[in-house]
This record gives sequence, structure tokens and C-alpha cells, in this order.
Amino acid sequence: MMVPIAAGGGPIGVLLLGRHQRPQPFDADDMWLAEQLTFQAAETIGSTRRRARDHTTTVTLQRSLLPQTLPDQQALDVATRYLPAGDRLGGVGGDWFDVIPLSGTRVAVVVGDVVGHGMRASATMGRLRTAVRTLADVDLPPDELLTHLDDLVLHLSADEGPAGVAEGGAGIGTTCLYAVYDPTSQRLSLARAGHPPPAVVAPGGAVRFLDAPPGPPLGLGGLPFETYETELAEGSLIALYTDGLLEIRDHDIDDALDRLFSTLARPADELDTVCDRVLTSMLTHRPDDDIALLIARTRALEADRIATCELDCAPTAVAQARHLATGQLHAWHLDEAAFVTELVVSELVTNAIRYGRPPIHLRLIHTGHTLICEVFDSSNTSPHLRRARLFDEGGRGLLLVGQLTQRWGTRHTAIGKTVWAEQFLTASG
Repeated sequence: MMVPIAAGGGPIGVLLLGRHQRPQPFDADDMWLAEQLTFQAAETIGSTRRRARDHTTTVTLQRSLLPQTLPDQQALDVATRYLPAGDRLGGVGGDWFDVIPLSGTRVAVVVGDVVGHGMRASATMGRLRTAVRTLADVDLPPDELLTHLDDLVLHLSADEGPAGVAEGGAGIGTTCLYAVYDPTSQRLSLARAGHPPPAVVAPGGAVRFLDAPPGPPLGLGGLPFETYETELAEGSLIALYTDGLLEIRDHDIDDALDRLFSTLARPADELDTVCDRVLTSMLTHRPDDDIALLIARTRALEADRIATCELDCAPTAVAQARHLATGQLHAWHLDEAAFVTELVVSELVTNAIRYGRPPIHLRLIHTGHTLICEVFDSSNTSPHLRRARLFDEGGRGLLLVGQLTQRWGTRHTAIGKTVWAEQFLTASG
């Protein structure tokens, strides 16, 4: 007796039955039993196929939402790893990482962990990663960025309703760590929302956790986040990770921390080697939870690549700033960039004198490939790009800056703002 096996609207096989010692033909009861067997087999095979297809789709979505390549930047050497969870907990989840270049040669690194597994967790991760990039582009401090991200999670949970919250799709309970490193001052500032603290390895091999205030997970609302700052020696290692790295079966947390510290303390020239060593020492089997790992080595910008001066809050300071800028460019052998730099410095300093408040500082940063002009004043009023009308006497300066440079923007601090402009240098420069 041959009975077809069908699943998903089409045949997937045939069940062949025969008798060995009884020559009687199959009757209706035998046929009914065979149909029941093939029905159960088809349900099991179809369910397995759907799970495999859903897992593949989720993994593809997760990997497409993670950075495909790391951006070029001057502050950190970075290596990353991502390992999806095993099938026991429903497949991959929402662990993620990112590297975001900021103004003034700074760079932001972020690691997050969305609650839950499956398609909804991956989709939520993509929304939060996009939000972090948008907020980072505004140059918000780490604590303010997490506050805005917390508000976003609350709005997402309200939009999805109780069902979405119950499935973990709204992101409530998500943990995140956002850190900014400045190679000009070698200072690291970070804030974390319920996320494990980063580990730092000094150039001599000493390993420690940064004692940053933990903060609540995202989506709780109403609780503040705090920014932690520290200075790191050039060549220090920073290890950011999600909690799946420490939640290993058959090992308690102390044993996991000892393994992590001893592995990070071993010297290695390549950061990819450090990542592989960490995963090899921490994992004895397929992880039960997603693991995102980011290892960064700090760089420092040489002091002779930075020029800073304080300017008088008077119209005569514009000429002084131009003279200082051209002199510094000559010392850096960047005379070809002098014309554009003079125009940019004139406009930024003029705006600071007219609309800002003293003190006013001019800073030039030569990274090798780019030249950055920064003007700081103690006013929080931001300049805005607009198109001047035909008979307007002003309003064209920032438009000119935007046309002559590759990027420009405003970075606010607790006591003022910095308006910056970045221009690419030619090969001859």
C-alpha cells in the first residue's frame, strides 16, 4: 500500500507499507491508520521545515541589521564578533553593536541587548540601532542619549499595546551601553542602561571593570542615567559585550569573570586574535543566548596635530584667527588648504563674536586625511543654515561653509557649544 505524504500544499514523500507473513489485502481500517500516520508525519516535517525557514529568515534579518563593515575613524582600532543563540530558546535575538564616527575625531561605540528572541526582537533591535545613530549624530552626551532612547522604547510599547509588550517586541527591558572616546584628550565617557560594565586592559596588562553607574534598563521611564568619565592610556583595550558571554552553563559568574580577565590580559597584536581567544575560553558549547563582543584599542592624537588659541570677543579677533590658522597650516605643510580654511575660520569666528559669548576658542585638528576647524563659545544658541534673499546683507556665511567643506555641525556642552567644519585634504596636502 502506497500513501502520499503532503505538507504545505504539495507532496513531500510516499509511505510504502507491505505485509510479510499475512497475505490478506489491506482493508479500510488499514487505509485509515496509514492516512493517520502520514498526516502526523506530514505535520511534524512541515513544522520542522517552518522552524528552519523562520530561523534562517531571522538570522538573515539580524545579520543585515548589524554593521556590515566598520567605518574608518582615527580614534580606535576595533574588532567585533556576533554569535546567535542555539535553537533551544527560539533562535537569534536582538544583541547588537555599532561604531559611529563623531565630530572632532571622536568615535562612539555601542552595545545593546533586546529582550526576547525571534523576528520581533531582531526588528526592535534594528529600530533602536537606527535611533542611536540618529541621536549620536546630534552629538548628545551619553546620559542624554540613553534618556531619549528610553523615551523611544516607551513610545514603541504604547504603539504596540499589551500584546506587543508581552512578546518583548516593544523593547522594554532592553539593556544598552553607549561610550564616546576622544583621542585628543584620551578620555572615555559612557553611560549604561542595565548593561554589564566594560572591561579595560591597561597597556601593562592590568584588567579592571569601569565602575560606571548601571542605570535602569530601557523602557522603565522616570529614572536618570549618569555619565561616567575616565582617562585611558594610549593602547588600552576596551571590551564591550552582552550578558550572553557570562551566562554560561556549568560555570558560575566568578569563574566566567576569571576566564574573561585572564584571557584579556594575554598580550596580542591583533584584536581579532583577542576576540577569538575570548570566545574560545568562554564557550564550551553553542551559547544559550546571543553574544555580541566588541574589542577596541585606543589611539591618541599627537599634541603637534592640535592647535588651540583663545580669541578676544572683538571684530579684530577675526583677522587674528585667520593669521593664526594660516601660520599653523604652513607649519603642517598644508598651504594648499589655506584659502578654504581662512574663509571657514572667518565665518565661524565672526558668528561667535556676533551671536555668542566669551570665552571664544579656536582649535585646528590635523588628522592626516582631514582638517577640522572648531570654534567654541559659551552661548548655547545654535547657528542655522538658511538661504539669504537677494538684498540680505548677511546669512550667506554658513551656506559658504557648507559648500566648501565636507561636513559641519554644532556640538553642545554643559557650558556652551562648539561649531565645527571638516574638510578632506588632497593627496598632495
